[in-house]
Formats: sequence, structure tokens, C-alpha cells
Amino acid sequence: MSGNIQLLTDTLAAARAEGRSALIAYLPAGFPTVDGGIEAVKAVLDGGADVVEVGLPHSDPVLDGPVIQTADDIALRGGVRIADVMRTVREAHGATGKPVLVMTYWNPVDRYGVERFTAELAEAGGAGCILPDLPVQESALWREHADKHGLATVFVVAPSSKDERLAEITEAGSGFVYAASLMGVTGTRESVGSQARGLVERTRATGTGLPVCVGLGVSDSAQAAEVAGFADGVIVGSAFVKRMLDAPDHAAGLEAVRALAGDLAEGVRGRA
Repeated sequence: MSGNIQLLTDTLAAARAEGRSALIAYLPAGFPTVDGGIEAVKAVLDGGADVVEVGLPHSDPVLDGPVIQTADDIALRGGVRIADVMRTVREAHGATGKPVLVMTYWNPVDRYGVERFTAELAEAGGAGCILPDLPVQESALWREHADKHGLATVFVVAPSSKDERLAEITEAGSGFVYAASLMGVTGTRESVGSQARGLVERTRATGTGLPVCVGLGVSDSAQAAEVAGFADGVIVGSAFVKRMLDAPDHAAGLEAVRALAGDLAEGVRGRA
């Protein structure tokens, strides 16, 4: 069975055709429980997100800040497994018809087996994978199996990335490029970072035509509108997780992330 890279491509193209950025949400699988996490992912998609990234909780999340680390710890203590991540992808995509990716560090994929992981992700209806710690020069095996199964390979670029490196990454990647707005870990911030616009421009200058989506630091509709002014997509993670963590109960958490998705969707449409 082929994965949904084409659905991801079409979704990003449709947003561009509407003259706006796409809203890409992130939530970890298994948080606060497997079933509760599935409900939360569906809520952000129903609220207005165009695409969702399902995080595979990891014990050493080098890119993730304290908010997402807290959620990952809850999921891991709850016994979340890769099978639960695949189930989250399957049920979220099946319920909404929207593209669902997995964001994961390389070690769990390597231990699980690349062929097995890509085949199961495609079977679940996944659109691809974001691999923040997989060096492009070591990605041939992954990309071979991802291509075979119709999955996008999304690499992360940072303000420190040299132009030569950007060209190498965009040539190897597919789906879109994840542009980290600043040097550091995920988390909500008062400003998105002045380096983000320059990074987007330099990434586009490589000429591959891949959409460039910006994450790290976006937490409200005004920031979403700011980033939407120069990026193809706006990625929001910690703000959603924080809403779930701060909610007095699960039902309130679902309503909070659904409402935030609606606010952010207005922002990427320039109506912050």
C-alpha cells in the first residue's frame, strides 16, 4: 500500500492557491493516553489544522523543549509503543482525510527496522516522516524505503545551515522543508525570531521548489500571521501541548486545542 505523500503535496498546494500558508499542528502520540491522544489529534484537525505531525515519544528528545518533554514523559510512562503511533496516524487520517506525518528521532526507527516502519506507516495512511536528527548524508536507506512506500522525507534546516548544506538537504528531501526559526529547542516564545525569514529565502533559493514551513516558537494567531507572510506553512507544537497540560480535565483540553487551531487558522489566513 502506498503512503499519502501526494495528499500532503496537494494540501500544501491548495493552501498556496488560496493565497495563504498551511497550518501544521504537532501533538505526541500517547498523550495523555493513546485514546486521548487520538482524540486530541482529531480535535486540532477538526479545529482548522491542514496537516498534523504525530510525535513518536522518545527518552532523549534533543529538539524538544520542556513542554513537549513533559508530554513525552507522560506517554512513555503510559507505555506508548510504535504500534500506538501507527494507530494514531490511521485513526486521525481515517476520521479527517487530512495528511498525517510522524515526527521521530532516528534511533527508534533504526531499532524497529526501516522497511517495517515505512511499510506500516504507509499502510496506516501516513504521509511521511520528519526526521530531525537524521543527517542527509546518512539517509539513503531511509529514503529508498520511503520512496518505495509513497512517504515524504522531511528534513530540518536551521539558521546556522550554510547555503551549500541547504542545497543538499532540499535536493534529498520531499514533501516540505522544516525550517527551525531559531537556534534552540521547541517552545512558545514572545517573538518568532528574525532569522526565520532569511532562512526561508535562502532555502527557496536552492530552486527545488519544495514548500518551506517554519516551526519553533509560534504560539498565537498574531505570530502565525507574521510567519504566514513569508513561509508556506506554519508549524505549531508546544502551544497545543501546553493547552492540554494546563486543562483541568481531558474534555477541556480537547476544547482548548480545537479552539487554538481555529485561532491559528485565522492567523495563517491573515485575519489575526
